[in-house]
Amino acid sequence: MKNKLKFHRVMLDKTQQELADAIGVSRQTIHAIEKNKFVPSVQTAMLLAKYFKLSVEELFELED
Repeated sequence: MKNKLKFHRVMLDKTQQELADAIGVSRQTIHAIEKNKFVPSVQTAMLLAKYFKLSVEELFELED
């Protein structure tokens, strides 16, 4: 699964820690998601989409 998390985080000038604190996960979780080393739970994906005011589909993309 690919994502645009880092792009949107940088556009809002937020650190990984600030984003993590805002949605209630660890900074390491944000880092792992950004590096495509971890697929977030549905709940985390939805919290991230809500934070960025995007749909889950706009933030995450299934790879072929």
